[in-house]
Amino acid sequence: MENHQQDRSIISDQMKVNGNLTPLTLTTEGKLQWTTEEGQQSLNVEKEVLGFIIQGSKIIIKAVTEKRDGICSFGSAGGGALVRKNFVFEPLSDESLHLWCQHLRDYINSLGRPKRLFILVNPFGGKKSALKIFFDVVKPLLEDAEVQFTVQETKYQLHAKEVVSTMDLSKYDGIVCVSGDGILVEVVNGLLEREDWNVAIKMPLGMVPAGTGNGMVKSTLDSAGEPCTTSNAVVAIIRGHKCSLDVATILQGDTKFFSVLMLAWGLVADIDIESEKYRWMGSARLDFYGLQRMLSLRQYSGRISFVPAPGFEAYGEPTRYNGEFASKHSINPGQEQPVKAEQYSYQGPDVDLTNLEWRTINGPFISVWLHNVPWGGDNTMAAPDAKFADGNLDLILIKDCPKLGLLALMTSLSNGGHVKSPHVLYLKVKAFILEPGQLTKDPTRGGIIDVDGEVLARGNGTYKHGQKTLMAYDKLQITVDRGLATLFCPVQQ
Repeated sequence: MENHQQDRSIISDQMKVNGNLTPLTLTTEGKLQWTTEEGQQSLNVEKEVLGFIIQGSKIIIKAVTEKRDGICSFGSAGGGALVRKNFVFEPLSDESLHLWCQHLRDYINSLGRPKRLFILVNPFGGKKSALKIFFDVVKPLLEDAEVQFTVQETKYQLHAKEVVSTMDLSKYDGIVCVSGDGILVEVVNGLLEREDWNVAIKMPLGMVPAGTGNGMVKSTLDSAGEPCTTSNAVVAIIRGHKCSLDVATILQGDTKFFSVLMLAWGLVADIDIESEKYRWMGSARLDFYGLQRMLSLRQYSGRISFVPAPGFEAYGEPTRYNGEFASKHSINPGQEQPVKAEQYSYQGPDVDLTNLEWRTINGPFISVWLHNVPWGGDNTMAAPDAKFADGNLDLILIKDCPKLGLLALMTSLSNGGHVKSPHVLYLKVKAFILEPGQLTKDPTRGGIIDVDGEVLARGNGTYKHGQKTLMAYDKLQITVDRGLATLFCPVQQ
C-alpha cells in the first residue's frame, strides 16, 4: 500500500471490489477508480457517494447512480434520476481497512455536508403521499449518508411557521420540507418573524417534492439539468451545496407577507384558486378549468407601477412614487385584522423608493403574474429568464389577447414559450405596486390575488369570498431583498 502524491492519489491499494481483485485509488479530485473486465470504472465521491459502513473486513459504499431507460449507470455527466446502489470494497489487511476508512471519512467530512436536519412533512398536501415519500425515499437516503434528522408532521395551516419561529436552530444544519411550496413559504415567514431573523434566514432550506405545486424544487433541480424526482432532491440536500434566494416583501399598511415564488392576479390566479372546486380531478383540474376561463375570458380594470430593471426602462409610462401604499378604505369584513409587525422582526428591504425611476401601465388586464424563480410547478415554466438571486422579479403581463391566441399561449407554458407571444409583456422589475380593480363587465365583482399558491386577498363576489384573508383587495407594494434566504441546491451557485 502506497500514498502517491505525485500521481494525485490520496491512497491506492490492491483490494477486492465487488468480489474482483483490482487496484483501487482515491484521487485528490475525489474519485474512486478501479478496473473491471469492462475497463476502468470510477465513482465521484462528491456527487455519487453518500456514505459507507463497515461489515467485518468489508467497506460497503452507499452510493447513488443514474437510471436511464431502466439501466443504472455511474460516473456519467448527469441528467438522470438517481437510485441507490452499493459497492463492496474488501481490503486485504486490517491496516488497509483502517486507512481506507480514515481517508474516506476525512474526504467526505471535507465536503461540508449537513449532519443534522430538521424535516417538516406535510401529510395533507398534493396526493397526501408525503409520509410515504419520506419513509420510502427520504429516510433511506439520509441514513445511507449518516445524516441525523428530526421529523415534524405539520398538523394544520401555519403549523410549520409556528414551529420554526420558536425552535432552537443551533441544533440543525438545515430545514427540509417534504411538501409542496406552501410549507417552504411558511418556513420563510416564520424565520423572518424571529428576533434573530438576520441569522435565522441564513439557515439552508431544502425541498423534496410532495405537493400539488413543486415550483421551487423544480427550479433548483432544473437549473443543474437534473430531473425533478424525490431522490434527486434529497441527494441535492445531502451534498450540501447552497445558493441564495431573493425574498419579496408584500406590504399593505402594517401587514406584511414574505413571498419566495410568485404573485398572480387575473387569469392565472383565477385558475389556480377557483379550480379547487374540481380538486377531485387531480392535476387535470388546472387544464379543465383553464379552458373554461379562456372561453369565458375576464378582464380586470386596475393599474400597475414598477421600477424596471436595467434594460427594461422602455416599458410603461413615467410616474412618481407617492409612498401611499396602505389601504384608504375601510376593512373588508372578510379580511383578517392587521397585526402590527413587531419591530424586532424583519421589516423588509431598506430601500428609498422615492428616488427610483417608476413606470406605470393602466388596465384593463387579463393577467398580471410576478415570478421569483423560473418554474411555477412541475410543468409550468412561468419565467424562463428568472434568477434565484438577481434582486428582480420577472413580470409576465397580458393586457389583451384573442381566445385562440391565449389558448396557444397557455399550451406553451411547459417550455416557457408563452413569453415570446406578441400578446405578452415580459420584463424584470425591482419594485412593484399593484392596484387591483373590478371586472370590466361587472364592476361589482373583484378578483383574487394569489401569492405562492395561497389567497392573499379576495374582491367582492369572488370564489369563497366570505373566507378571511390576510390583506384587503386593494393597493399593495412589493419590494425585493436580494439573496436574503439560502437554499440547498444541486451545484454551488
